[in-house]
Amino acid sequence: MIQKVWMAIILIILEVTVSNGFPKFDIPNDPFSTRDIQAQNRWVDSVFNSLSFEERLGQLFMVAAYSNRGEEHKRAISELIKEEQLGGLIFFQGGPVRQANLTNYYQSISKTPLFIAMDAEWGVSMRLDSVLQFPKQMTLGAIEDDELIYQMGTEIAHQFKELGMHINFAPVVDINSNPDNPVIGYRAFGEQKERVARKSVAYMKGLQEHGVIANAKHFPGHGDTNSDSHYTTPVIIKTKDRIQEVDLYPYRQLIKEDLMSVMVAHLHTPSLGTTASMPTTLTKGVVTDLLKKDLGFKGLVFTDALNMKGVSNLHKPGEVDLLALLAGNDILLYAEDVPKSKQLILQAVEEGRISKEEIDGRIRKILRAKYWAGLSKPQKINTEKLVERISTYDTQALIEKLYAGSMTLTANEEGFLPIRNQDLLKMASITLGDGGDTFQKYLDKYGEFHHFRLARNSNNANYRALEENLKDYNTIVVGVMNVSNSPRRNFGIKESDMFFIKNLSEKYNVITVLFGNAYAAKYLDDMPHVLVAYEENEYTEKLVPQVIFGARGVNGSLPATVSSSLKAGTDLSYEAKDRLGYSSPETVGMDSRQLNKIDDIINGAIRNKSTPGACVLVAKNGKVVFEKAYGYLDYDRSKVVTTETIYDLASITKVMATTQAIMFLNSRNLIDINRPIGDYLLELNGSNKAKLVIKDIMTHEAGLLPWIPHYTKTINGKEWDQAYYRSQPGPGFNVKVANGMYAMDALPDSVWKWTVDSELRKLPYGKKKYDYKYSDLGMYMLHRLVEKMVNQPMNEFLEQNFYQPLGLYTLTYLPLEKFPIERIAPTENDLIFRHEVIRGTVHDPGAAMYGGVAGHAGLFGTAHDLAVMMQMMLQNGHYGGVNLIDPKTVKQFTKRQSKESRRAWGWDKPEPEIDRGGSAGKLASKNSFGHTGFTGTAVWADPDNDLIYVFLSNRVYPNASNNSLLRDNIRTDIHDVIYQSIR
Repeated sequence: MIQKVWMAIILIILEVTVSNGFPKFDIPNDPFSTRDIQAQNRWVDSVFNSLSFEERLGQLFMVAAYSNRGEEHKRAISELIKEEQLGGLIFFQGGPVRQANLTNYYQSISKTPLFIAMDAEWGVSMRLDSVLQFPKQMTLGAIEDDELIYQMGTEIAHQFKELGMHINFAPVVDINSNPDNPVIGYRAFGEQKERVARKSVAYMKGLQEHGVIANAKHFPGHGDTNSDSHYTTPVIIKTKDRIQEVDLYPYRQLIKEDLMSVMVAHLHTPSLGTTASMPTTLTKGVVTDLLKKDLGFKGLVFTDALNMKGVSNLHKPGEVDLLALLAGNDILLYAEDVPKSKQLILQAVEEGRISKEEIDGRIRKILRAKYWAGLSKPQKINTEKLVERISTYDTQALIEKLYAGSMTLTANEEGFLPIRNQDLLKMASITLGDGGDTFQKYLDKYGEFHHFRLARNSNNANYRALEENLKDYNTIVVGVMNVSNSPRRNFGIKESDMFFIKNLSEKYNVITVLFGNAYAAKYLDDMPHVLVAYEENEYTEKLVPQVIFGARGVNGSLPATVSSSLKAGTDLSYEAKDRLGYSSPETVGMDSRQLNKIDDIINGAIRNKSTPGACVLVAKNGKVVFEKAYGYLDYDRSKVVTTETIYDLASITKVMATTQAIMFLNSRNLIDINRPIGDYLLELNGSNKAKLVIKDIMTHEAGLLPWIPHYTKTINGKEWDQAYYRSQPGPGFNVKVANGMYAMDALPDSVWKWTVDSELRKLPYGKKKYDYKYSDLGMYMLHRLVEKMVNQPMNEFLEQNFYQPLGLYTLTYLPLEKFPIERIAPTENDLIFRHEVIRGTVHDPGAAMYGGVAGHAGLFGTAHDLAVMMQMMLQNGHYGGVNLIDPKTVKQFTKRQSKESRRAWGWDKPEPEIDRGGSAGKLASKNSFGHTGFTGTAVWADPDNDLIYVFLSNRVYPNASNNSLLRDNIRTDIHDVIYQSIR
C-alpha cells in the first residue's frame, strides 16, 4: 500500500515537471492562473522552448510605438520585433484605425505574440484621436458610487479588446498629499488612502474581470512630491512607517484582490534605501524586498518609462535596463537600446550577477500573463467600423453618469441652491476666459439669462464696465473657464478676477462654478455658493446648469484638501428636484440608433417640401434625451432652424394656455365644469350658448360650429374695410393684427359678439346630446370665462401663474414684444387677409383679430418650454417646487371623457382602436394625452412610460393648403419611432 502511494506521488511530480526542471503546477497566489492550467502550461512551455536564451530576453522589453509617425518609425519597430524578439509595445499618440492596422502588422511578423499596452488612465482617448474621453481620476475621486468606476474600467477594457491591447497602465494609486505635485495631481483619486484604494480596486476589477491587465502605479508612491520624474528624480522625504501606513495601503488592498501588475516609479526615497544615483526603480530593496517579498506581489513588475529623466539622467540606455532587471523588475518599459541591454544582461549572467534561472522564471511569468490575456489565440483586429465600436452610445451615457456623480458643492449659504422662485430672479451669467458656450446655452434652458464674458486680460476698466452692466440683475452665475493643471501658475486663475467676483458676491446672489482642477478651488473658498465641476467639456457644461436649478442632485465630495476651510470630504449634497433635465437616450433605456431614424423621416419631409424645417424633442423619465433642429425657416434657406427657434403653436394654445387656466380654476373650486358656462358668463343669458355645459365645450360636444371665418366680415374682396383697419396705429386703432395692420379697438368685442350670435349645429336625428365635432369656438368662450374669473387678461395671468414660475420665457403670446423677429419662424404668406408673410404675429385670423391673445391660438414657444409644461402635467401639476394644479384635476382632465370620441377635457387622446387613425402614433399608450396645431405642431405626454414628444414646424409656409405633413403621417410616424426606441 505504501509503495503504491509513493508511486502515485512520483507520477504527479513527473507530470508537473518539464524538461528544463521548472515546475508546471500553479504558483501560489499567481494572479495569472487560468481554469485550464494544463493548457496554459503547455502553451508557455511551447513558446519558451521555441526560443533560445538570448531570444527569450526580448520578452523582457516593451518599446514605444506610435501610429502618427511615418514609415521610418514603422521600419524601426519592425526590425526590433524580428531581430530582438520583443515582448511587447506600448502605444502612444495616433488614431484607432491606424494603430489597429499597425498592431495587425506587428503581430503578424512577431515570432512570439506581442503584449500591446497603453498608458490610458482616462481611456484610449488619452492617446488616440476620434475616441470619447473618460473623466480624469481626481474627478472620479469625487464620486460616491464606486460601481460607476467599475463600469468605466469595464468600458475601457472593451476599448482595449477592440484595439487588440492587453495591458492598461492604470489606475494611478498614488495618494496625492501634496497640492503642488506637478505630475500626479488630477491623475490621482485624491488624498484619502481608503478612498483611493476603493476606487483603484473598482477600476482594476473593471479591467481585469474583462480580460485586460491592470497596472497600479507609481510604486511606492509618487503623491508627496513637488517635482516631476519626467524631468528629474523627485525626492520623497517620508519615514518608512509613514510610507507603509499611507502610500502602500492601496497596493495591499489591490494585491489582496489579485492585482496583475505594478509600475515602479523613479523616486529617491532615502527611508527605503535608495540613493541619489539609484532611485526606487533600480533598488532591489524596493522592487524585490518590499514589493515582491514583503507585500507578496506575484504579478508583473514594470519599470516606469526608462527614457524619463528621473533615471535616464543617471545611467545610459542599456545600463539602466540592466540595473532595473537586477533590482527585480520583470518588464523594462520604453527601453531605448534593446540590443545593448540584452548584451549587458548576457554579460551579467556570465559574471554571476543574475542567474539564467531567475531570468527564465520572469520570462515564464510574462508568458503566463500573455496566455491569460488571450495571446495564445490569433491576434487579428477587425477594423470595420472600429471607431464606432470603441465609442458607443452606451460609452457616452456612462461618461455622463461619471461626470454627473462627481459634481461637488463646497459652499451654499442659506441653502440658496438649487435655485427656486425664478419669477423673483433677474439672472445673468459671466464666463471668465474663452469657452462656455454650452454652459450658457443650458442655463437658458432654465430661465431668461443675459450672458457676459470677461477676458483673461481684463483690467479695472473692464471690471467697472461689466459691473455697470450687471446692476439690473440680482443673481449671477459665474463660470471659471480655462483652468490649467499647473499649481506653479496658480492653475491659470487670475487674482484680480477672483477679487472682482468676491466683490460681486457682496451685492448679488453669485454662484461660482469651477470648471477645472479641484486644487484651484482654494481661490473660491470664501465665496457664498461654489460648485466644483473638475473639468471643462461638453458634459460638465451641460450638467452644471441642471445641478444649479435642481434638475439633478449633487452628491460629490472633495477628493483632496485644497485649503484650510475646504477639506477632503467636503460635501454639501442635495437631492434632485422635479425639474426637467438633459441626458442621453441610453441612460433612460432608449436606443439612440433607433431615435436617429427621426432624422430620415424629417429630412425626407423637408426634401418633399412638407415643411421647410422642424424641431423635435423627446423626454423620458424626466430627462430630455433627444432635441434636434432640422432645415431652415423658409425654402430660401435664409436662416437655419435651431432648438431655440420660436414657433407659432396654433391649437396647442388650447392645452398650454386655456385648458391650463381652466384646470387651475377647477382645482381651486373657482368653477365647476359640470355647470353651464352661462352661470359664470351672465352676458350669455338669452343666447343659445348660455346652457352649454363647460365639460361638453371641452370635449367638443356642445354643438358649436367648427370654425367661423370672422375676418371675412372685415374685408371687401381682398381689400381691408377701412372701417376696421388702418396701416398705422392711431386713435381708436391700436389692435395689432399684423405688421402694418391695426384694427379698431372695438374689434375684439365685435368678434366676441359674432361668436355668441352664431348658430349651433343641428342635433343628430333622435339624439338629445350633440355628437363630437372639433371646434375652435369653445376656446373663444373659455378664454372669456378665464378672464372674467381671474379679472385680468389671460396672457398676463398665465405669465404670472405658470410661465414665469416655471422659468419659461419663450412660451408667450405676442412674441415680438420680447424677441427679435429673426428668432421666430414665419408662417403663411397671407394673400387674402393680411397681405404679408406672417412672422411673429399669430397665423390664425380669428386670434389675430383679438390682437394676438386668444383661447384657441396665439401662443408661441420653443420645444423645451412645451416639454416643461408637459413634464409638469406628468408630475401631476407640480414642478420646480411649485404646485400649480392638484393631481386629481390633472388625472380627470387627461382621461378619456366620452363614448362619442377619443377626447379628454381640452386634451386630445390616442384613438382607442389602432386602425381608426388619430393624431398620436399607433404605439402610443392609451393613457397618453396631447394636442396638435394647424401650423404643423404636436405635443404628447405618456404617463405610463414617463414619455414626452414635441414636434414643431411651420408646414403652412408659404401656403397653408400644403397638407403633406399630415397626409404622409410625419408626426405620427416619428411618435412610433420613439416608442420603438424604448428597450
